[in-house]
Amino acid sequence: MDMKKEERFEKVLSYFREHNPDAQTELKYKSPYELAVAVVLSAQCTDKRVNMITPDFFRVFPGLTELAQADSQAVFGLIKSCSYPNNKTRNLIAMAQTVLQYFGGNFPEEVTELQKIPGIGRKTANVLASVLFNKPALAVDTHVFRVAARIGLTTRAKNPLQAENQLIKYIPENQRSVAHHWLILHGRYVCMARNPKCASCGLANYCKYFLTKFKG
Repeated sequence: MDMKKEERFEKVLSYFREHNPDAQTELKYKSPYELAVAVVLSAQCTDKRVNMITPDFFRVFPGLTELAQADSQAVFGLIKSCSYPNNKTRNLIAMAQTVLQYFGGNFPEEVTELQKIPGIGRKTANVLASVLFNKPALAVDTHVFRVAARIGLTTRAKNPLQAENQLIKYIPENQRSVAHHWLILHGRYVCMARNPKCASCGLANYCKYFLTKFKG
């Protein structure tokens, strides 16, 4: 008999609360500006690579003012080892200019306002709102999308927004920020796209993928 969705969510969230209660982003940052830059760089790029890029980047561009006035070639030269460096160069400079011009040099707290900034889509806005301002936002990246579908937390979600809406229906507001990190880290180190570590996964008994593939 298939487990009800409410029960599956409770089992999964209970497991994470017990085994990784203080899950946090692996991006290294010291300010809202630094996190925003790191998250923009992290699109289609690993956190490990971003953390290799940002120390030099922040030495050259320590704040919004310096980045807003930056020469694009200087920015590109510092981030060229990450994915899509041309687009990210344009977005980073435009992001700094927009925050200075329209938001008084401070990143807004609301997801809808953050999305008005170049380079900040819904996923990035949710990350910034939840990490910086403790808003009940849940960002869905490729890891979250894959893991949630495999476990059975989402059902036939066609895109990240559909997945997000399904997840927040069952995840309490006070757990959404950390749940984002739980699912990302699980996807990064256990439930990888290829060769997931199902045999050693603590969620196996609650996971539709495991129960269907290995238990028929």
